[in-house]
Amino acid sequence: MPQPQTALVTGCSSGIGRATALRLHAAGYTVFATARKPETLAELAALGLRTLALDVTDPESVDAAVTAVEEGHGSVDVLVNNAGYGLSGTFEETALDRVREQFETNVFGLVALTQRVLPGMREAGRGTVVNVSSIFGKYAVPGGGFYHASKHAVEALSDALRLEVAGFGIRVVLVEPGPVHTPWGQTFMDHLPPAATRENSPYRTFHERTAAYYDAIYNGTRRTLAGTFTITAEQVAEAIGRAVRARRPRTRYPVGLLAASTIALRRLAPDRVFDGAFVKRQFPVP
Repeated sequence: MPQPQTALVTGCSSGIGRATALRLHAAGYTVFATARKPETLAELAALGLRTLALDVTDPESVDAAVTAVEEGHGSVDVLVNNAGYGLSGTFEETALDRVREQFETNVFGLVALTQRVLPGMREAGRGTVVNVSSIFGKYAVPGGGFYHASKHAVEALSDALRLEVAGFGIRVVLVEPGPVHTPWGQTFMDHLPPAATRENSPYRTFHERTAAYYDAIYNGTRRTLAGTFTITAEQVAEAIGRAVRARRPRTRYPVGLLAASTIALRRLAPDRVFDGAFVKRQFPVP
């Protein structure tokens, strides 16, 4: 009997990563669920998944995790780049060290891990790389420019990589969720500008409205379009599972009604129409 295919999934302590690891495990993959803090993976280990410590911003951690998979199972067959977080702040006020941290995790960490698994995939003549992007990989709104720029980068890198490695039998897929009801939302709120910064900011009112807006989405304090159409981590995991199992996966999988509709609107509407008819109506704007 052939060995089950191996899947390496990042950011599995909660949310999309955890749901994806469970989905692929149920589908028969040998899943290596990873997180910066391996103690957060105890429940997955108890269910039979392999668990590894992996900090995508640490080259030694990246090499150790991939080596552990390859030594026991050969090449990584499926890589799901899910680890990431969202930074909130205006362009003018956000410190460059916070911007660098955002890109170290969301972009450079993804690049480093993918570079590390590609030689094994190439030698095996097969492999699937799934990069978890966002609807904000297609457009950006005030206060989220640096997070959204990181997802735009993931989109561009994925497009280039898809064409570079197709001849080696490697598929590259983007998954583009709308708002997801997971602990990621609280993490995003934790990365809002500190209260002291907001208090003395020329954007003070905007920061207050932004905090209230995301509180409404993730904690349900009031009704919003994004909150109404929030999706679950399991819905995103289901899309990832379909992409991984497909013989000819699509290049992009928008997940949720809001993702499909707003990405289509962004594609069709001129900038000024999109800004006025959608962004200014649905998001806080200074």
